[in-house]
Amino acid sequence: MTSALVELRVLEGPNLYFPRAAVKLTLDLTRLVDAPDDVARRFAARVGLRQVRPGEPGGGLRQRFAARAVARLVRQVAREAGTTRLGVRTRPSGDVRQLVVAYPWRHRGRAEALARAVADVLDALPSPDLDELVGRAAAAVRDAEPGPPPATLRPRVPVVAVTGTNGKTTTSRMIAHIALGHGMHVGWSSTDGIYVDGELVESGDYSGPSGAGRVLERPGVQLAVTETARGGILLKGIGVAYNDVSVFTNVSADHLGLQGIETVDQLAEVKAVVSRITRPGGWAVLNGDDPRVYAVRGSLQARPWVFSRDPDSPAVRETLSAGGRATTVIDGWLCVLTAGSDPDPLLEVADIPMTLAGLSRFNVENALAAASAALGVGLPRNAVVEGLRSFRPDAEHNPGRMNFFSRGELSVVVDLAHNEAGLEALLEIMNGVRRPGARLLLALGAVGDRQDEVLASLAETGARDADVLVIAHKAAYLRGRTVGELDELFRAAAARVGVVDVPSYPTEVEALETLVSRAEPGDVVAVMTHEDRQGVYDWLAAQGFTADSPDTLGRKVRAARG
Repeated sequence: MTSALVELRVLEGPNLYFPRAAVKLTLDLTRLVDAPDDVARRFAARVGLRQVRPGEPGGGLRQRFAARAVARLVRQVAREAGTTRLGVRTRPSGDVRQLVVAYPWRHRGRAEALARAVADVLDALPSPDLDELVGRAAAAVRDAEPGPPPATLRPRVPVVAVTGTNGKTTTSRMIAHIALGHGMHVGWSSTDGIYVDGELVESGDYSGPSGAGRVLERPGVQLAVTETARGGILLKGIGVAYNDVSVFTNVSADHLGLQGIETVDQLAEVKAVVSRITRPGGWAVLNGDDPRVYAVRGSLQARPWVFSRDPDSPAVRETLSAGGRATTVIDGWLCVLTAGSDPDPLLEVADIPMTLAGLSRFNVENALAAASAALGVGLPRNAVVEGLRSFRPDAEHNPGRMNFFSRGELSVVVDLAHNEAGLEALLEIMNGVRRPGARLLLALGAVGDRQDEVLASLAETGARDADVLVIAHKAAYLRGRTVGELDELFRAAAARVGVVDVPSYPTEVEALETLVSRAEPGDVVAVMTHEDRQGVYDWLAAQGFTADSPDTLGRKVRAARG
């Protein structure tokens, strides 16, 4: 039989389970879950559980019993090793024989020793001598070297942390741009790398805990803006002990089925960690139009600041009544609301280039979130106005997100669109610049670690809403799948909405080249770019495409509206 210890993960900072460093164990409880009733009861008695109903072996009731009993086992071993108080949390999984157990730690060596000692006890079941087993486990923990303390950083400069399913990168870039325009030295971490004062200093995906550390260790940085993704929270914990302002943009189905996160509600719980560690005097900026995000307000230490496109939404009213603030749109103006005061109109939404003259509702929300965070961290009103007005949807300010290019009457959009919500946003703005009678041509692609149903939904949406669909593969992001498997998934989904001719290309550039060759004046071409963004930019430049200015985009929107 396999060991009870499936995985031992040391989380160096705030995490899903505790607001400080913790150890997370994934345990195989087969021996306890399948044990006869008398063995289960003997185990419960040894760890101090007197009134128990173990339930039938292998069932859901036994799973719940096992979770409770193992939590007591962890506490019992720790107590006998000399730790009198230890918080322990458990999370059942879809497999009745697997359990996640977490507890905070101060010394890594002893924390890891406790994990292995607990697993040793479970491995020895059904032993008749539980007293000896638990005593030996406690001695192993007591005799272990303490080891180093957590490496969690306590920031010396203000930190704005941004999380969510969509909009993280754009929102964090906007906040950093506003602060740069105010003359501050700004460092920020993102999926693209580490930037200091707008210059890339380290490339790579730094949306995890190491990103915050790399930014904060840079000399001269006066404000840190950190993009915080789900993976880093689950696998390593957040790299800083707290933030001064947090932003939670939204939550939707993405990366489900990974690291034990199976539902959107569970995903929201993970991302909410960023808001929960915002300092009591700071601001937690929440999307008031997303019920899962807005629900986080009940667990905050910080003050709530909601953003909503609807100034009369319940979230806005409730937040203002509770002494918080709100940012919304009134009469076409981005406005800040404070209880007992008149609205403060900052600038017209049409004057914010990222909103594409108000066309992109997702970027309207990103602008609302960025303005809230910038004001919340203490940046002056005029800096926020100027920053929103000067931040553009181009390769310089927001690479890979809604970047528009033109050659004559032909438009090309380069966007990540990495999930269903992102693709819907891309198609929304493609339609918004398409002239009557013109077509939408889409190069569809995705990374391979999405669930089958998510990949299928992407293909169905693209096939239904685009006039021409091709597949653009990302060889470096297959993540366990094959090109043939992805082709089969995409084509089967497209066929369900009546589209059967879906050619496949090995790279994003080749797919884009094909679509451009098939496009006619007035058409809008889009490529979902993840692997070779620079290659796409270089190809477009070589073919005579130029980046659209805000004025050019405005003219396209007006032309599309007739």
